[in-house]
Amino acid sequence: MRARHRHAEDGSATVELVVAVPVLLFMIMLVIQFGLVWHATHVAQAAAQEGVRTARLADGTADAGQTRAQTFVHEAAPTLLHGVTVTASRNLQTARVEVRGTVQAVVPGLGLTVDATSESPIETFRAPPP
Repeated sequence: MRARHRHAEDGSATVELVVAVPVLLFMIMLVIQFGLVWHATHVAQAAAQEGVRTARLADGTADAGQTRAQTFVHEAAPTLLHGVTVTASRNLQTARVEVRGTVQAVVPGLGLTVDATSESPIETFRAPPP
């Protein structure tokens, strides 16, 4: 017959696991969330650049730049950014496009937004000097 000895540390590994696993999963979710924010920032910046390229053409308009930026966001990352707003303006010297949106949340309750702006001079053709 064997005698059973109870130790003070019996079951401590299970308790440590129950505490450590949720913390580890939350940290993994945060890494994924900030990776999505990084990617969304680049998509928004690329959309703003595409929009300003269209708006700065000699025959371009602010509306054409805005449409191009919106199309780019929806084609490049249809589920990554929500509530996307694109604002485009153009005057005699410059064209400007701003893109703003909310990143898809992996961590509940964490609503992160991204903003991107691109500005460029208007394309003009000048006669060569005499």
